[in-house]
Amino acid sequence: MDQIYLDYNATTPIDPQVAEEMLPFVHQHYGNPSSSHALGVTTHAAVDEARSRIAEMLGCLPLEVVFTSGGTEANNYAIKGVAGAYRAKGNHIITSAVEHPAVIEVCRFLEEKHGAQNGSRVTYLPVDQFGWLDPEQVSEAITDETVLVTVMHANNEVGTVEPIREIADIAHRRGVLVHADCAQSIGKIPVTVDDLGVDLLTVAGHKLYAPKGIGVLYIRSGVKLEKLIHGANHEMNWRAGTENVIEIVGLGKACQLIHQNLTQYQDHMRKMRDRLESGLLDRFPGSRVNGHPEKRLPNTSSISFKNLEANQILDGLEGVAASAGAACHSDRVEVSSVLEAMNVPLEYAMGTIRFSVGRFTTDKEIQLATEEISQVIRDLSAAHHVARR
Repeated sequence: MDQIYLDYNATTPIDPQVAEEMLPFVHQHYGNPSSSHALGVTTHAAVDEARSRIAEMLGCLPLEVVFTSGGTEANNYAIKGVAGAYRAKGNHIITSAVEHPAVIEVCRFLEEKHGAQNGSRVTYLPVDQFGWLDPEQVSEAITDETVLVTVMHANNEVGTVEPIREIADIAHRRGVLVHADCAQSIGKIPVTVDDLGVDLLTVAGHKLYAPKGIGVLYIRSGVKLEKLIHGANHEMNWRAGTENVIEIVGLGKACQLIHQNLTQYQDHMRKMRDRLESGLLDRFPGSRVNGHPEKRLPNTSSISFKNLEANQILDGLEGVAASAGAACHSDRVEVSSVLEAMNVPLEYAMGTIRFSVGRFTTDKEIQLATEEISQVIRDLSAAHHVARR
């Protein structure tokens, strides 16, 4: 059966306008952008146009836009690239406890791969109960050996928007580079490189209605990176490999749509999110919303249903697609590292569901989803009450 899709933070459908833009490059324009003949010139021009569209959205120069295979590669390149290129300056990296695995695992790799003597030293800063990182903690953590601060712009689980500009200002006063993973924020809130003040920025195509398998690393002019992928001198000699023209064209169109329509998208998502959230909280006042009360993505609602198990809730939702904040097994409960870092009490954390709406979510879908979710919660609550008697 068709499900009501409330998992836009996991991935988005390709916008029909994006798909339409890509089609000629599936069927007709198949040349290698590095080739000098007409077919190559056509695809090279398409890549350039996409790069310009993305640069316009980010408020940067086209030559600062480097295409990657997605957000994970962009994060890897930013962090490993700085660690390698600035080794002579120091080996200290600062990040937060609520980062995506595409940042956390990179940091752990750098810590462990070469051992304590040659590897990086990483500081994982805690967040408050809302998942918010205090910039002052960054200031206190910076040392003469610090080469990079990498903090996500918006959290993928609870939607908290971090104070990247304040963090960047602090870091730059100490001569430290700043990277922001903006995979979740682009297309939902305004994101420009100058407003954030960052040196490196990650874009993930499949989070903003472009295809999976395409992304961007913004590299501010003057920043050095040790290469991650070696080969020919594609992408202005930043990243080897023949350009994925079809998906680059799609990403360019998706970013153009965001640049032109962000306010409309933002308002619609906030309206849908608030309607779902209020509908569920009115029915279940003992529940709680996770994330910052004000600094939060307009589409994200992490709701904890007390004394219930997330996997049982999702199992009961035949007509709704959403994500869990905890995995409950027969002998243990695995709470997400984000909820754990926020110190969400176990009785709430174990029953946490992330609902994330998108630009295609409708009023009717929110109404139907609220009814189904409510019925499942009522049934599970009743069963839990009986079990405790």
